[in-house]
Amino acid sequence: MCWSATADLVAGAGVAAVGVACVTYVSDRRDLPLAALPLLLGIHQIVEAVVWDSGGGSGPATVAWAVIALPLLAVWVPTAVRCAAPPAARRRLDLLLALGVATAAGLAAGVATGPVTAEIRGHTVGYSVHLSHPAVLVAGYLLATVGALLLSCDRRLIVLGAAVGVGAGVCFALWRLEFVSTWCAFAALWSVMLLDWVRRRPHSAQLPPSRTRDRDAPGERPTAGPRWRLRR
Repeated sequence: MCWSATADLVAGAGVAAVGVACVTYVSDRRDLPLAALPLLLGIHQIVEAVVWDSGGGSGPATVAWAVIALPLLAVWVPTAVRCAAPPAARRRLDLLLALGVATAAGLAAGVATGPVTAEIRGHTVGYSVHLSHPAVLVAGYLLATVGALLLSCDRRLIVLGAAVGVGAGVCFALWRLEFVSTWCAFAALWSVMLLDWVRRRPHSAQLPPSRTRDRDAPGERPTAGPRWRLRR
């Protein structure tokens, strides 16, 4: 969690290591963006450790943290879930992806026009970004990220989405001014659940399409070449 530079560094390194493990288990490239999410979030926590060491302010680490937390995750999460989702779920996920892109555009504009500042507040970090219509952008952000997990048609991802959603409510209630920082820390820790998800992916989903087609369907006899009948 974001209690200190050391805590962020240790947590970030641990979550990033889990992310590397997730990536090594991937056999289907469609699962790669979602499997890499703990790696991204682990790096994000390490960046915040640099913000701690800098005493906050508006330096490069603060801007890098805001870019990952706001516009990048708003697009990454729904895109990654859509890539891994079955075809039946992709149409509704397309809507959330479009919402994520629109939200990311508004968040990116706020980060680009600046200023982006960080302030050390006890055991938390508060970030300040000038946003137009912040309530709308936050609602779009949560719908695109948490909503994509909840509509993924995958039981483990739904559980992850529920945990992240509950965490968002808790962080907002306890640390309203430091909501983004604390919620990202919780999300990073919960993302380790993706290691179980990627290890339990069905084997058939991990085969490339060409190889899946080449295999005989269960119960069917393997096809051979043309049969020749000998007549006496």
